[in-house]
Amino acid sequence: MPITIMGDKEFENIPSINSKALRINLNENIYGTFSEIGAGQETVRNFFRAGGASGTIAKAMSAYDKDFSDAIYGVENDRRYVTEARLKKMLGHETKLIEERISREKHPNKLFFTYANTVATIDFAKKYKGHGWVGIRYQVEPGEDYNEILLHVRFHENDARHQQNTLGILGVNLIYGAYYKYDNPKKLLRYLYDHIDKDQIEIDTINFSGPRFEKVDNRLMSLQLVKNGMTEAVMFGPDGNNVLPAKILYKKNILALRGSFRPVTKVNMDMYEKSKDMFFNETKVNRENTEIIFEITLSNLRAEGEIDERDFMDRAELLCSLGQTVMISNFQEYYRVVEYFSRYSKQRMGLTMGVQNLVDVFDEKYYRHLSGGILEAFGKLFFKDLKVYLYPLKDPETGEITTSENVKVHPRMKELYKFFKYNGRVEDIEKYNPEIMDIYSREVLKMISEGQAGWEEMLPEKTTKMIKDKNLFHYKELKQKAKTEEV
Repeated sequence: MPITIMGDKEFENIPSINSKALRINLNENIYGTFSEIGAGQETVRNFFRAGGASGTIAKAMSAYDKDFSDAIYGVENDRRYVTEARLKKMLGHETKLIEERISREKHPNKLFFTYANTVATIDFAKKYKGHGWVGIRYQVEPGEDYNEILLHVRFHENDARHQQNTLGILGVNLIYGAYYKYDNPKKLLRYLYDHIDKDQIEIDTINFSGPRFEKVDNRLMSLQLVKNGMTEAVMFGPDGNNVLPAKILYKKNILALRGSFRPVTKVNMDMYEKSKDMFFNETKVNRENTEIIFEITLSNLRAEGEIDERDFMDRAELLCSLGQTVMISNFQEYYRVVEYFSRYSKQRMGLTMGVQNLVDVFDEKYYRHLSGGILEAFGKLFFKDLKVYLYPLKDPETGEITTSENVKVHPRMKELYKFFKYNGRVEDIEKYNPEIMDIYSREVLKMISEGQAGWEEMLPEKTTKMIKDKNLFHYKELKQKAKTEEV
């Protein structure tokens, strides 16, 4: 019995990296290949050092030379090596070799795995911090289909040796989690940072697949990355799979719309359609090279307390069904969104927003944490090649329409606002539909929850159908509840 002292508190005992590697090594069935390109043999080194690795490691390799790597895994169309496509080829090739070379008859209980990474660490000039793709393809039962976990990382450390060490720890955490935490993917995600600080490495994309993860929705896993502080923003495409932000945004013209989209209303779609047309008419915008992003902030998801995953998934379903790329971010201020986009592109960008959002942009209280205050924020916001497309606001009592011409900002901000307005950084959406300006998402949601009629007319036809057919926002339960209360 371990000794306990009065006043001791319960806490989770996190195994050391050596203990994790040793536990896997001592399992007589876990057996596989390590293929690591770009940052040394950092993951497999932990398994060699732990001892007992002869029964676990089938092969460890690093095909560093590009020609040699191409000879093994094939040539990528884009001639790049640190890509998801490369990682998948590595996993596929090495898994096939294990299956071909190890007899199932002789080793009926073997659980095969392939761990791989393709990485670029910090450059000599220390200008680019580096990034990489890391993944594992593995079995939990002999002969079952393979499960797969793929993730993309960005390094934040300023020394290549430190990055290599961090990558090695992450690799052990991934392999250990894949085998011993696969039944709880949310915990598996958190355990990837065992013995790693979040300012050392960022995970900005992760995808689970295979029989053990059939019920896992990768959009929810994306949400966990932001919620747990592992990254500041994640993106997923219309197909619901997580996508690498760099791949989507690299050297693109970007138009972003922020909202609650709870649900998507005719106003949301009017803002989208009209601002998109204006954006495409800009001389610096290439229609074929444009990415449109629907952004939901973490603070918006937490507006009513803890994040409701069902509510989040309902919004995601709607936006994906409309063919949109969705971004979940931890950026409350707009300048941070623009800064984030600017990591990947220097092309013309656009932000579509309502009048109240613009008023908030010119509110000093949001920038008190910056040493340069609102001027620093605006330098980051408008120094870039950015334009704001402003959707007008209708006063429900007076019927007055507020545009960029008569919007009221704080008196101290008037001259600053004029500067940006007269320099063409703020442009009104003029061809709006005046008949739908009284529609608000929160009122539509209230009507749905109270079983009121007429909300269908406030939403795009496709959105209405999805809410009813897929029971989004608890539509069927609320409808039944309203009927019961009537009786």
